[in-house]
Amino acid sequence: MQGETNIPAAPEGYATVNPFIITHDANGLIDFLKRVFGATERPEARTMDDDGLLLHAELVIGNATIMFGERKPGWPFTPSLLQVYVDDVKATLDLARQLGATVVTEPTDFFGDTFSRFRDPWSNLWWVYRHGGQSWAGDEESADWTGDAAATGAEEWEQTSPELTYIHDTLLTAMRQLQDPRPAG
Repeated sequence: MQGETNIPAAPEGYATVNPFIITHDANGLIDFLKRVFGATERPEARTMDDDGLLLHAELVIGNATIMFGERKPGWPFTPSLLQVYVDDVKATLDLARQLGATVVTEPTDFFGDTFSRFRDPWSNLWWVYRHGGQSWAGDEESADWTGDAAATGAEEWEQTSPELTYIHDTLLTAMRQLQDPRPAG
């Protein structure tokens, strides 16, 4: 039915969708995220596989759970692309940079939010936002994508600005630079 939301039940502390990152040196990435985002680990979730590699770990960042596993020999490189809201974008980027991340999009105004990106040393790409308090859709009536462009704000997306061009171009560059950080062999 239109207007009703069907959200499946999830256990406390989990969202309907929870990302799972498979990477080399998962413990290093977990430590990095604890420092950069103030993440906390659920120690009871930590599970090692028969081969001694991390099979499963969980971090909580804000109200989200991210799961981790160690990349096994022969598994492909699969970078993750994640979005995180923070209170202080500059401080987050500064700390990430100190810990080996590369800022690929400096803080930029994005429809009332502050938007940035960094690539961590494991070649995952993080969208780092600070929400400016504006609502994207306004009321439910204006959220109808089939309606008038003025009612949805769609005309803003059709206008080119230096900020949108910068955000777009830095994404294209960052995506081309995502490479397996694990040494070959």
